[in-house]
Amino acid sequence: MPDRPAKTAKSQRTQAAILQAAQELFATQGYERTTVRDVAARAAIDPAMVMRYFGSKEGLFARATAFDLQLPDLSQVARARIGATLVGHFVEIWEGARSNGSLVSLLRAAASSDDAANAIRTIFGGQVVPMLARVVPPDELFQRAGLVATQIMGLAVTRYILKVPPVVAMDRAQLVKLLGPTMQRYVVGKL
Repeated sequence: MPDRPAKTAKSQRTQAAILQAAQELFATQGYERTTVRDVAARAAIDPAMVMRYFGSKEGLFARATAFDLQLPDLSQVARARIGATLVGHFVEIWEGARSNGSLVSLLRAAASSDDAANAIRTIFGGQVVPMLARVVPPDELFQRAGLVATQIMGLAVTRYILKVPPVVAMDRAQLVKLLGPTMQRYVVGKL
């Protein structure tokens, strides 16, 4: 019995190493080009261990790209600041201290992988829609949520994947200033 806690700690370290390797590889190589063998090599373990802990490449991808957006409670934000707050929050998620590249890899992979596209829809439906439900009329919720998605995903694609120079060149304050009014309209303005 004394060996069990050590095995648990070792197991947790192994899983963490696999997840970190997967996040790095999915972010740099994308879903299609990343293999279980690549992940195992980067984590310095046998590929069978990846399968043992995550079941499949799809299972590994789902765990490596699981992300808590830690969205703000919009009912506690001044109504006139909702758009700016959301843009600032999403830019922080994409490139701030909490960013590990998993969202970029997920978005990149979503163009060619149903699993990745489903992961984005799950994150969006499970986190963004409930956040908006606190400040948006129920009969407008899904339409407004869809518009918020166009803005956030559009920004992410142009800034972090396609790296369109003028969008990359903007600092965070400019992004908030220029995109905040559009997001404001999507969340609380007239449709």
